[in-house]
Amino acid sequence: MDIVKGNMGWIEVVCGPMFSGKSEELIRRLRRAEIARQRVQIFKPAIDKRYAESEIVSHSDLRIPADIVSGARDVLDKMDPRTEVVGIDEAQFLGAELVEVAQKLADMGKRVIIAGLDTDFLGRPFEPVPQLMTVAEEVTKLLAICVRCGNPAKHTQRLVASDELIVVGAHGTYEARCRRCFEPPPAGQPAASKQKNRS
Repeated sequence: MDIVKGNMGWIEVVCGPMFSGKSEELIRRLRRAEIARQRVQIFKPAIDKRYAESEIVSHSDLRIPADIVSGARDVLDKMDPRTEVVGIDEAQFLGAELVEVAQKLADMGKRVIIAGLDTDFLGRPFEPVPQLMTVAEEVTKLLAICVRCGNPAKHTQRLVASDELIVVGAHGTYEARCRRCFEPPPAGQPAASKQKNRS
Protein backbone atom coordinates (compact mmCIF):
# COMPACT_ATOMS: atom_id res chain seq x y z
CA MET A 1 0.00 0.00 0.00
CA ASP A 2 1.36 3.42 -0.96
CA ILE A 3 1.63 6.17 1.64
CA VAL A 4 -1.86 7.32 2.62
CA LYS A 5 -2.40 10.87 3.85
CA GLY A 6 -5.01 11.86 6.37
CA ASN A 7 -7.54 9.62 8.06
CA MET A 8 -8.49 7.59 5.00
CA GLY A 9 -9.59 4.01 5.52
CA TRP A 10 -9.10 1.17 3.07
CA ILE A 11 -9.52 -2.58 2.60
CA GLU A 12 -6.77 -5.12 1.92
CA VAL A 13 -7.66 -8.69 0.94
CA VAL A 14 -5.22 -11.60 1.21
CA CYS A 15 -6.65 -14.63 -0.59
CA GLY A 16 -5.67 -17.96 -2.13
CA PRO A 17 -6.05 -21.70 -1.45
CA MET A 18 -5.32 -23.45 1.83
CA PHE A 19 -1.64 -23.73 2.74
CA SER A 20 -0.71 -20.63 0.73
CA GLY A 21 0.26 -18.52 3.76
CA LYS A 22 -2.82 -16.28 4.07
CA SER A 23 -2.96 -16.29 7.87
CA GLU A 24 0.82 -15.91 8.02
CA GLU A 25 0.64 -12.80 5.82
CA LEU A 26 -2.28 -11.43 7.85
CA ILE A 27 -0.30 -11.90 11.08
CA ARG A 28 2.77 -10.27 9.49
CA ARG A 29 0.81 -7.16 8.51
CA LEU A 30 -0.90 -6.92 11.90
CA ARG A 31 2.38 -7.27 13.79
CA ARG A 32 3.91 -4.49 11.70
CA ALA A 33 0.93 -2.29 12.58
CA GLU A 34 1.49 -3.08 16.27
CA ILE A 35 5.20 -2.24 15.94
CA ALA A 36 4.10 1.10 14.44
CA ARG A 37 2.06 1.60 17.65
CA GLN A 38 -1.25 1.56 15.87
CA ARG A 39 -4.32 0.35 17.73
CA VAL A 40 -5.14 -3.09 16.32
CA GLN A 41 -8.20 -5.32 16.77
CA ILE A 42 -8.24 -8.85 15.40
CA PHE A 43 -11.18 -11.18 14.76
CA LYS A 44 -11.70 -14.80 13.82
CA PRO A 45 -14.90 -16.84 13.30
CA ALA A 46 -16.07 -19.06 16.16
CA ILE A 47 -16.33 -22.03 13.78
CA ASP A 48 -12.54 -22.12 13.32
CA LYS A 49 -11.20 -24.07 16.31
CA ARG A 50 -8.50 -26.04 14.46
CA TYR A 51 -5.42 -24.85 16.34
CA ALA A 52 -6.60 -22.50 19.10
CA GLU A 53 -9.80 -21.09 20.55
CA SER A 54 -8.85 -17.41 20.73
CA GLU A 55 -5.84 -17.02 18.46
CA ILE A 56 -5.27 -16.84 14.73
CA VAL A 57 -2.76 -19.61 14.04
CA SER A 58 -0.99 -20.17 10.74
CA HIS A 59 -0.16 -23.68 9.48
CA SER A 60 3.48 -22.83 10.33
CA ASP A 61 2.36 -22.08 13.94
CA LEU A 62 2.61 -18.28 13.94
CA ARG A 63 0.04 -17.01 16.46
CA ILE A 64 -1.70 -13.78 17.35
CA PRO A 65 -4.57 -13.26 19.85
CA ALA A 66 -8.01 -12.65 18.34
CA ASP A 67 -11.58 -11.93 19.41
CA ILE A 68 -14.12 -14.61 18.49
CA VAL A 69 -17.13 -13.64 16.37
CA SER A 70 -20.02 -15.75 15.14
CA GLY A 71 -20.92 -13.39 12.29
CA ALA A 72 -19.77 -10.27 10.48
CA ARG A 73 -22.09 -7.99 12.46
CA ASP A 74 -20.27 -9.02 15.68
CA VAL A 75 -17.15 -7.26 14.37
CA LEU A 76 -19.00 -3.93 14.46
CA ASP A 77 -20.49 -4.70 17.88
CA LYS A 78 -17.04 -5.41 19.36
CA MET A 79 -15.25 -2.55 17.60
CA ASP A 80 -13.40 -0.09 19.81
CA PRO A 81 -13.83 3.38 18.26
CA ARG A 82 -10.11 4.07 18.84
CA THR A 83 -9.05 1.08 16.70
CA GLU A 84 -6.99 2.02 13.65
CA VAL A 85 -6.30 -1.40 12.07
CA VAL A 86 -8.78 -4.29 11.88
CA GLY A 87 -7.66 -7.84 11.06
CA ILE A 88 -10.16 -10.55 10.06
CA ASP A 89 -9.18 -14.16 9.29
CA GLU A 90 -11.14 -16.92 7.52
CA ALA A 91 -13.50 -14.45 5.84
CA GLN A 92 -15.32 -17.24 3.99
CA PHE A 93 -16.92 -18.30 7.28
CA LEU A 94 -18.46 -14.89 8.06
CA GLY A 95 -21.03 -14.57 5.28
CA ALA A 96 -22.03 -11.97 2.71
CA GLU A 97 -22.63 -9.30 5.36
CA LEU A 98 -18.85 -9.02 5.77
CA VAL A 99 -18.66 -6.95 2.57
CA GLU A 100 -20.90 -4.25 4.04
CA VAL A 101 -19.13 -4.42 7.42
CA ALA A 102 -15.68 -4.06 5.83
CA GLN A 103 -16.80 -1.06 3.78
CA LYS A 104 -18.36 0.56 6.83
CA LEU A 105 -15.11 0.15 8.77
CA ALA A 106 -13.06 1.58 5.91
CA ASP A 107 -15.49 4.50 5.62
CA MET A 108 -14.84 5.15 9.32
CA GLY A 109 -11.15 5.61 8.48
CA LYS A 110 -9.90 2.17 9.52
CA ARG A 111 -7.38 0.00 7.67
CA VAL A 112 -9.16 -3.35 7.22
CA ILE A 113 -7.04 -6.43 6.45
CA ILE A 114 -9.01 -9.56 5.55
CA ALA A 115 -7.74 -13.06 4.77
CA GLY A 116 -9.76 -15.92 3.31
CA LEU A 117 -10.29 -18.58 0.65
CA ASP A 118 -11.32 -17.20 -2.72
CA THR A 119 -12.47 -20.58 -4.10
CA ASP A 120 -14.24 -23.56 -2.52
CA PHE A 121 -13.49 -27.29 -2.76
CA LEU A 122 -15.20 -27.41 -6.17
CA GLY A 123 -13.05 -24.58 -7.53
CA ARG A 124 -15.98 -22.11 -7.53
CA PRO A 125 -15.84 -18.54 -6.14
CA PHE A 126 -16.19 -18.75 -2.35
CA GLU A 127 -18.22 -15.77 -1.18
CA PRO A 128 -17.79 -13.27 0.31
CA VAL A 129 -14.08 -13.14 -0.62
CA PRO A 130 -14.61 -12.50 -4.38
CA GLN A 131 -16.94 -9.60 -3.54
CA LEU A 132 -14.45 -8.26 -1.01
CA MET A 133 -11.78 -8.35 -3.72
CA THR A 134 -13.88 -6.04 -5.91
CA VAL A 135 -14.32 -3.40 -3.18
CA ALA A 136 -10.75 -3.59 -1.82
CA GLU A 137 -8.02 -1.06 -2.50
CA GLU A 138 -5.41 -3.83 -2.44
CA VAL A 139 -5.65 -7.56 -3.27
CA THR A 140 -2.86 -10.07 -2.68
CA LYS A 141 -3.49 -13.49 -4.19
CA LEU A 142 -1.14 -16.12 -2.81
CA LEU A 143 -0.39 -19.53 -4.27
CA ALA A 144 0.48 -22.73 -2.45
CA ILE A 145 2.66 -25.62 -3.70
CA CYS A 146 0.92 -28.58 -5.31
CA VAL A 147 1.54 -31.67 -3.19
CA ARG A 148 1.32 -33.87 -6.30
CA CYS A 149 3.77 -32.19 -8.71
CA GLY A 150 5.35 -29.20 -6.96
CA ASN A 151 3.89 -26.58 -9.31
CA PRO A 152 2.14 -23.42 -8.04
CA ALA A 153 -1.25 -24.42 -6.60
CA LYS A 154 -4.44 -22.32 -6.74
CA HIS A 155 -6.90 -25.01 -5.63
CA THR A 156 -7.87 -26.56 -2.31
CA GLN A 157 -8.41 -30.31 -2.74
CA ARG A 158 -10.81 -31.87 -0.23
CA LEU A 159 -9.68 -35.35 0.86
CA VAL A 160 -12.74 -36.43 2.85
CA ALA A 161 -16.15 -37.43 1.54
CA SER A 162 -18.65 -34.60 2.06
CA ASP A 163 -20.78 -32.42 -0.17
CA GLU A 164 -21.11 -29.74 2.56
CA LEU A 165 -19.70 -26.37 1.49
CA ILE A 166 -18.01 -25.82 4.85
CA VAL A 167 -15.95 -28.60 6.40
CA VAL A 168 -13.39 -27.12 8.80
CA GLY A 169 -10.07 -28.93 8.65
CA ALA A 170 -6.38 -28.72 7.82
CA HIS A 171 -3.75 -31.36 7.00
CA GLY A 172 -5.44 -34.69 6.30
CA THR A 173 -8.69 -32.98 5.30
CA TYR A 174 -7.36 -30.72 2.54
CA GLU A 175 -4.28 -30.30 0.41
CA ALA A 176 -3.10 -27.79 -2.17
CA ARG A 177 -3.31 -28.75 -5.85
CA CYS A 178 -2.41 -27.04 -9.13
CA ARG A 179 -4.88 -26.69 -11.99
CA ARG A 180 -3.69 -29.94 -13.60
CA CYS A 181 -3.76 -32.09 -10.45
CA PHE A 182 -7.00 -30.69 -8.99
CA GLU A 183 -9.82 -33.29 -8.99
CA PRO A 184 -13.18 -31.69 -8.16
CA PRO A 185 -15.90 -34.24 -7.42
CA PRO A 186 -18.46 -34.75 -10.19
CA ALA A 187 -21.62 -32.65 -9.78
CA GLY A 188 -23.98 -34.15 -7.21
CA GLN A 189 -21.33 -36.40 -5.65
CA PRO A 190 -19.41 -35.81 -2.42
CA ALA A 191 -15.67 -35.21 -2.45
CA ALA A 192 -13.58 -38.34 -2.95
CA SER A 193 -12.17 -40.19 0.01
CA LYS A 194 -8.69 -39.62 1.36
CA GLN A 195 -7.52 -43.00 0.11
CA LYS A 196 -8.71 -42.48 -3.45
CA ASN A 197 -7.02 -39.08 -3.68
CA ARG A 198 -3.73 -40.45 -2.47
CA SER A 199 -3.58 -43.51 -4.71
